[in-house]
Amino acid sequence: MTPLPAGAPDPVVIGPDGLRPADVVAVARDGAPVAVSPAAMAAVAASRGHIDALAAGTTPAYGVSTGFGALATRHIPPQRRRDLQRSVIRSHAAGSGPPVEAEVVRAMMLLRLKTLASGHTGVRAALVDAYAALLNAGLIPRVPEHGSLGCSGDLAPLAHVALVLMGEGEILDAEGRVSPAGPGLAGAGLAPVELQEKEGLALINGTDGMLGSLILSSHDLRRLCRTADLSTALSVEALLGTDRVFAADLHEPLRPHPGQATSAGNLLRLLHGSEIVASHRHGDPRVQDAYSLRCAPQVTGAVRDTLDHADLVAGRELRAVIDNPVVLADGRVESNGNFHGAPVAYVLDFLAIAAADLASMSERRTDRMLDAARSHGLPPFLAADPGVDSGHMIAQYTQAGIVAELKRLAAPASVDSIPSSAMQEDHVSMGWAAARKLRRSVDGLRRVLAIEVLTACRALDLRAPLHPAPATAAAVACMRTLVEGPGPDRYLAPEIDAAVDAVADGRLLAAAEEHTGPLQ
Repeated sequence: MTPLPAGAPDPVVIGPDGLRPADVVAVARDGAPVAVSPAAMAAVAASRGHIDALAAGTTPAYGVSTGFGALATRHIPPQRRRDLQRSVIRSHAAGSGPPVEAEVVRAMMLLRLKTLASGHTGVRAALVDAYAALLNAGLIPRVPEHGSLGCSGDLAPLAHVALVLMGEGEILDAEGRVSPAGPGLAGAGLAPVELQEKEGLALINGTDGMLGSLILSSHDLRRLCRTADLSTALSVEALLGTDRVFAADLHEPLRPHPGQATSAGNLLRLLHGSEIVASHRHGDPRVQDAYSLRCAPQVTGAVRDTLDHADLVAGRELRAVIDNPVVLADGRVESNGNFHGAPVAYVLDFLAIAAADLASMSERRTDRMLDAARSHGLPPFLAADPGVDSGHMIAQYTQAGIVAELKRLAAPASVDSIPSSAMQEDHVSMGWAAARKLRRSVDGLRRVLAIEVLTACRALDLRAPLHPAPATAAAVACMRTLVEGPGPDRYLAPEIDAAVDAVADGRLLAAAEEHTGPLQ
């Protein structure tokens, strides 16, 4: 197994069984180290033997003795093959734009290492060790945002990582400062790698960037679904809504979508014991709440079910070997199309649609709380002195602007193929673009939900002396440690940022779950 420094935490072990999504999050976000199992290293050594045999023979082999893409018909003599591998990394490191986030780069590196260690890529054990050492050293290659078409893998992003492995290119420190890779490697006690046959191609021919982004975004969206249930519960109370529509016998028996039943169950737990809900349970002339309240389980539940499908795809990809060509168990080296990102690109686009719709419903609840004609007794815009004060009027503008952006981001990238490589690569997935816009969608959804929570907490304070449910009251109390209660207008942007942070790090959810137990 790949050695680790003394005192290092337990590593994520890469072996024959692949990885779990939690492994990716641990390495990408928490800095967990990695190790490659002895069984995986044995498989790596065996597959390399087949590549060495091909390199010594006369039969053309893609990636070993030929050029790449539309240049695959060009035979490369033995004395130029190491130049070939070095050249493919340099030429493919052609990205542009601002750097990709460190967590995405680390996720991408882990997933590429998983494939390198599969025993199907034909790389040397020394290359696997070097890649693991680069990841464990905490060096972050500078990977520009633009450059991948999501077919033939995330070629440009992975090439920028591979360039660092060669001692070239650039790395980023924790503050985002750029420095040359060579001195960074030396400072970490690492030596540049000289690539041999097949290895340049194996380093870049994977869907690892889009898959890493999918796993990280799905992880965040799971929490945001629970946060959406909390923000809904707060708004139901603030708007004097009913909890009767969340009763279990209205959901699973009648419309058996599992996510819907989960959301409804969470809402019942969050609203349990609410004096506000109980205050109008009988004799209320209103027959039905607005859709943004009444249909919340159907929408948030559909997001959950979409996430379940995305997790199914991600789980399959985590067991996949993405390279071209691949070394099969019988020693054959075969070209294939497994690098095509369509399976991942579709669910990335699907999740962007779900995030936009969930944010849209949240914004509608916020707008309802601010409209005196629909808020059932709340002051206009929750202002202390309406007219002099504007309250949360412009916070809803911010929500609306974000929701409009999320709707634009929901347009699918995966249908927008543009041919490349002299028409050899005539259909591409655009999965990297889908991944990049999903990360922006997740961030936007987080901000929209935070503004709803901020607004609903203010509205609930204005419902005094009636008390909210213990769970929602705990969320209000948590918010009050960060933001003052109702009063004259204040500088609002820092309060929104504080709410966003409390949503992002899970503090608000944790406060409510002290009373409900873990929400599903």
